[in-house]
Amino acid sequence: MRKKQFKTESQKLLDMMINSIYTHKEIFLREIISNASDAIDKLYYRSLTDDSVTLKKSDYKIEIEINKDKGQLIIRDNGCGMTKDELENNLGTIAKSGSFEFKRDNDQSEVDVIGQFGVGFYSSFMVCQNVKVLSRAYGSEEAYLWESEGIDGYTVTEASKDTNGTEITLTLKEDHGDEKYSEFLSEYKIRHLIKKYSDYISYPIVMEMPKEQLKEGSESEYETVYEKAVLNSQTPIWKKSQTDVTEEEYAGFYKDKYYDYEAPLKVISQKSEGLTSFEALMFIPSHAPFDYYSKSYEKGLELYSSGVMIMERCKELLPDYFAFVRGVVDSADLTLNISRETLQHDRQLKVIAKAVEKKIKAELLKLQENEREKYERFFDAFGSQIKYGIYEGYGANKENLKDLVMFVSSKEKKKVTFKEYIASMKEGQNAIYYASGETVDRILMLPQVEAAMEKGYEILLLTEDVDEFAIKMLHEYDGKEFKNVCTDKLDLVSDEDKKREDEENEKNKEMLDYMKEQIGEVSLVKLSSSLGAHPVSLSTLGEMSVEMEKVLSKMPGADKSILKAETVLEINMSHSIATKLKLMYISDKEKVGKYAKILYAQARQISGLEVENPREICDLVCELM
Repeated sequence: MRKKQFKTESQKLLDMMINSIYTHKEIFLREIISNASDAIDKLYYRSLTDDSVTLKKSDYKIEIEINKDKGQLIIRDNGCGMTKDELENNLGTIAKSGSFEFKRDNDQSEVDVIGQFGVGFYSSFMVCQNVKVLSRAYGSEEAYLWESEGIDGYTVTEASKDTNGTEITLTLKEDHGDEKYSEFLSEYKIRHLIKKYSDYISYPIVMEMPKEQLKEGSESEYETVYEKAVLNSQTPIWKKSQTDVTEEEYAGFYKDKYYDYEAPLKVISQKSEGLTSFEALMFIPSHAPFDYYSKSYEKGLELYSSGVMIMERCKELLPDYFAFVRGVVDSADLTLNISRETLQHDRQLKVIAKAVEKKIKAELLKLQENEREKYERFFDAFGSQIKYGIYEGYGANKENLKDLVMFVSSKEKKKVTFKEYIASMKEGQNAIYYASGETVDRILMLPQVEAAMEKGYEILLLTEDVDEFAIKMLHEYDGKEFKNVCTDKLDLVSDEDKKREDEENEKNKEMLDYMKEQIGEVSLVKLSSSLGAHPVSLSTLGEMSVEMEKVLSKMPGADKSILKAETVLEINMSHSIATKLKLMYISDKEKVGKYAKILYAQARQISGLEVENPREICDLVCELM
């Protein structure tokens, strides 16, 4: 029979379909199954108003058969089928969609057909050398066979078929080079693709699967038998009412879907209706994945449209600071591109992303308030990400994230929020005090921290590299400015002590300037009344603290000569060392310079900084002994 030719435009489009529109060849199976689902949907919708349709919803199914000998994959449905004219119109004219017309003509229908563009069927030519479509429309006695090998054209001939519906026979291409088309003849590969793309098609997808069993009459010899199995879940768990799903079922879905050995810390279910309606099911993991803080980790929620997976990881749905969230978003309102692999308009995604972000934050705050232990577990795992979120983008998201942050407090070494810190502030305190260091215990040993705690002040203890940068970006919380107790800006001493401190520094200015000159690395040497029982300490001037200097100096390519804090060597004016230095300066000025270097080295070590020339310090100690 003479082949009918595709129109010139259709030939060009078919060439594009085969060579460029689809990113992944495996998509063809998703498209064929989606078409089968649409065909069943149309007949089911008709049955709601037409008594002549005797099929019940439980009668509908999609069958897959593999013929390895012939290199064929066969997909059958018992849906509405197609007449000869429909085969001509829907398959002979590329980009003409019967599903689109059905959707347009039945806009209020509860049946949600998937196809929109009428091009998905042609994705089969990416993997097939020959495609046959045998179809019989419901209520008709006639059947027709549409057949094509691609761009050259197609034929439509009379055929026979016992039942309504459509049977598509895909004869796969031969393997060549890296292209292994034969993988689509593996039952396990087909099952994997069904689970990946079509798990939530609302009709059972059935295929014979191999199974090992003992041979009859044998106790040790096994044989392979084939049994029909349903490959898809059909009803998405996120479409079920929360009251109908147990915690164990949510946990099982999460662990199976995301390969986690532990149940999620929090399950978040969301349903939104409006211009862009969607459903979402999200999970807060109990722990960070092993690669979470590496470049290989990919964020994103799975994106579905009417139960069919469109994107495995849609990164646009999550901000970086909520990258730990796993889950799915399903929306029938998405405007997809022609391949249905990506979105045509990002406005819809932005609407969904904004709603998802708001929901995640609300649920985290609820967890913080009602299940504190769980929230602290969450923050131990993902708190760094929240703090990076505050710092990134010049603090663009700080207002959104500041209430989620927690730091260990000097009171009982427990984590507190900024709101909780302010609620327990000492009367008359007008700033939030913090200190940074490698560990909580080392911070608590800092002279300024001890002195502040002795005066009854609570200190937030910052131990991560990002902490102080995030605090600097916040600047204040609820009108209370953040202040580092190890800087030279605090006013924790009485007016009387402050006056005495100023007088002592003025009186001993010559000695202090000399010590500064001998050390060479400090911006200032001063006598202090706020060190408690400690002889010396290191504080800073300006915005960069000692801890920030340490963090920045560790970065690749960092210029340590530039990234330096303006350090201040503080000497306890009430300690005996101050008295000895004053007397020594009168009798042996040179020795004071040597002691200044030793005291500075001690102060650096207390602050966790390296001593630049340890050998010089060792020699000075030996000399003075």
